[in-house]
Formats: sequence, C-alpha cells, structure tokens
Amino acid sequence: MSLMLGQDLPLGRPDADSSRSALFVPSQSIKEELLQTIRKGAAVVGFGNHDRTLTIYFESNRFNDPALASWAQKARKAYDRLAENLPTVSKMVCDPENFEQVGYINGKSINVRRMPSLLRWLEYSDALDSAPAEEVVLWTPPPPPKKIG
Repeated sequence: MSLMLGQDLPLGRPDADSSRSALFVPSQSIKEELLQTIRKGAAVVGFGNHDRTLTIYFESNRFNDPALASWAQKARKAYDRLAENLPTVSKMVCDPENFEQVGYINGKSINVRRMPSLLRWLEYSDALDSAPAEEVVLWTPPPPPKKIG
C-alpha cells in the first residue's frame, strides 16, 4: 500500500487562523498499539516535522461529551489544542506510514479532500453517522454571552 500524504503537507505548528494543519485517518497498516491509543472514531489533526515524522493531536470523545458528537466537532477540538499548544495526553509524534492525509483544517473551516478514506475510517469505527455531510465544513463563531443586568 502506498503512503498518501498531501503534496503540501503542512510543516510546523500553525501560527494563525489562516494557517492550516492536515487531517488524517489511520492507514490500513496502522500499528495496533497506535490504534488503541487514538481509539476508533477519533479525529486526527497534525503537521509534518523536519525529521519526516508527524506530530498529531487527536480527539475521540472518551467521556461522551454531547458537544463532541460529530467527527467535525472532534476535529475542531483537536485542532484548537494543536494551534494553542495546549497540554494534553492526546498527542504524539509518529511515523507517517501509520496515517493517511485526507484534508486540511484551519481556524475557519475543514476541507476534506479524500472523503472515501474518511468514510472508510468512520465506518470501521461504527461512527458513520458522525461524518460530515459535505467536504467543506465552515465554522460559525459562537453567539456572544448574554449580558446580565
């Protein structure tokens, strides 16, 4: 099986809303211990490193938070952690042969370029109902908090 990474795999951590990171799904040849770590149905985001490894952040909704029911919401959560360099145990540096790049994410949207691969991963994970309806998912900012008084 050939490795599928984008011709323009983002290198390094994004530094602004316009910077993007890659979206990944586990490849069919992923090592079992990595699959157990990221868990089925996880959204995986990340970037390439100069030593030809990947830094990935992942979100699998381990605690069944209703706000993370869809794959896109999980991807956004993982991206926010990556972009802000927040402390988390849900990250790792790994060999790129374990993952397949399926698209891009930034602070404003998700762009899935290889929907069949994403759907394969979600179907394998019994999470097909969490798949995005379209290849582009735009983010809308949350409403401002209500003022008291």
